[in-house]
Amino acid sequence: MALIIAGERSDAGKTTITLALLAALKRRGLAVQSFKVGPDYIDPMFHEYVTGRPCRNLDPVLTSASYVQTCFSRHLWGVDCAVIEGVMGLFDGLPRSVENAFPVPFGSTAHIGRLLEIPVVLVIDCSRLSGSVAAIAQGFRYYDPNLKFAGAILNRVGSDRHLALLQDALAAVNLPILGIFRRQDNITIPDRHLGLVPTGELPQLDSVVEQLAILGETGFNWDGLLPLLAAKPTASPHLPPEAAVRVRIAIAYDKAFNFYYRDNLDLLQQLGAELVFWSPLSDTQIPDKIQGFYFGGGFPEVFASELAANQGVKQALRQSILTGTPTYAECGGLMYLCEAIADFTGQSYPMLGILPTTAQMGKRLTLGYRKAIALSSSPAVTPGMTVRGHEFHRSELTPSPSQPLFTSHPLYPPQTESFAEGWQLPQVHASYLHLHWGECLEIPQRFIQQCLHRANSPIQAL
Repeated sequence: MALIIAGERSDAGKTTITLALLAALKRRGLAVQSFKVGPDYIDPMFHEYVTGRPCRNLDPVLTSASYVQTCFSRHLWGVDCAVIEGVMGLFDGLPRSVENAFPVPFGSTAHIGRLLEIPVVLVIDCSRLSGSVAAIAQGFRYYDPNLKFAGAILNRVGSDRHLALLQDALAAVNLPILGIFRRQDNITIPDRHLGLVPTGELPQLDSVVEQLAILGETGFNWDGLLPLLAAKPTASPHLPPEAAVRVRIAIAYDKAFNFYYRDNLDLLQQLGAELVFWSPLSDTQIPDKIQGFYFGGGFPEVFASELAANQGVKQALRQSILTGTPTYAECGGLMYLCEAIADFTGQSYPMLGILPTTAQMGKRLTLGYRKAIALSSSPAVTPGMTVRGHEFHRSELTPSPSQPLFTSHPLYPPQTESFAEGWQLPQVHASYLHLHWGECLEIPQRFIQQCLHRANSPIQAL
């Protein structure tokens, strides 16, 4: 019923192959549930666009191994098949010295394959390979004998002669070829400084999806793939009933803010929140009767001019937040709360001015998993609470936080020094850390409670 699309390394082409598979399955009338290994936000947007179903992240570093298993089984109900897109290379993850719970690198695609006991299909970039493809495939195949290995997909194949050499090499090791994809330049998805350009900014995406579906129909070995995806009966998930609506929380969702884990939004609804989606970019006013704000990550630096020009919304937000409305802001959301965003050219654009600092874009990429300990209270955390998050940004705060929210310690890449992170105000949680709440229910529970308190309190100036 399910399989994992893995790469022998990053940039082997697994995202294109995954989207081609999803598009072809959808074209055949199948209900497909997709998943993405790791903390990524943008690839899941493309999955959802193709399948029409929210993609779910499987990340045991941000959650836990048991949560990954539960999330996977829960979302198999009511679908015909499931496809998981891996992260980086098959065995790329946290070093075993960081997490010792599994014999393969923690959080890797191989880790997910072993946790879920489903077969892996390896995408191999063949653009500079011929006979050596057999050694690569055989090495991956037997590196972990407990991993189910279904076969390989040959990507970026050149001429017919090139294909023949690859097939001959793999025949010698008796490895099934589940797809053959030629080198092609007619299907492209643009990217920028943090990865692919999100779906909402691509007006020609329907045409690209159609091309991907055709590519999948012609490129995959369907006789080999379909048995791996054959439907199996799945029990209805046991979900807690949603609480009666108690608060209205405004979710900033547009081209500037769109990095959200769907599980986080589901948890807010289950706890009694009505989610009101709106746009700080294009709306002329903030939503009515709101008791909380949630600003996810995204690309506010790309749309800084438009955000700065929306004066009415900025003034209303500033007034509401400064008079006590609980606000949760991650990464791009944190940047929006600053006095200004300075883009890559140095041009500065005024933002909300809630935090006395400027978000300055730069060349240095900050990337990695973090373990953070809360230093003080916010609408989401209490002093001493430990969370795990992920950072991925090219901006820095100048000056740095005078009231830091966390002491943050890198999990990977490994470092020894901790550092102050996030900005705390009584009614504001603002941090570069992206958090998945699946194994930290205290966060949405506390946020809901703070919003309830707001709903029952008169507006007062701080």
